[in-house]
Amino acid sequence: MNPTTYSFLVFLHVSAAAFWVGGMATMHFAVRPAAVALLQPPQRLPFMAAALQRFFAGVSAAVLLLWASGLVLLMGLGGMAGTHWRVHAMLTLGLVMSLIYGHIRFAGFKRLRLAVQAGDWPVAAARLNQIRRLVAVNLGLGVLTLAVALVGRAF
Repeated sequence: MNPTTYSFLVFLHVSAAAFWVGGMATMHFAVRPAAVALLQPPQRLPFMAAALQRFFAGVSAAVLLLWASGLVLLMGLGGMAGTHWRVHAMLTLGLVMSLIYGHIRFAGFKRLRLAVQAGDWPVAAARLNQIRRLVAVNLGLGVLTLAVALVGRAF
């Protein structure tokens, strides 16, 4: 793989990871707490469902870009056999994160939307809390993945 292609793929890969992890941090530490502080459930829960729907569109694109760029980079390095341990770790962590995201997006978020549409605020709040907990797990895994990618180079 030529250096320009490699650098471009790394740029795409890191940009997608930054969007996903940074977006989770923003939603978890800024958007949701502000919504809880300022809005009552009949306003807060539809707002959060709408914000998550927009965010998930970007995350879905980022996850696809992460997998595509990562796999092309991996093949450019000759496959798994000759890669550094951190590539194996990033791949494993990325797989776990992707599975958690898939569950959030296609199960948890669907249940949240249905509860919001029904105006069932206690159920919607419980669904949003489940999403919040899973996002916290994925955020921790995302930070760990970044640490493995950057600090792991030294080991």
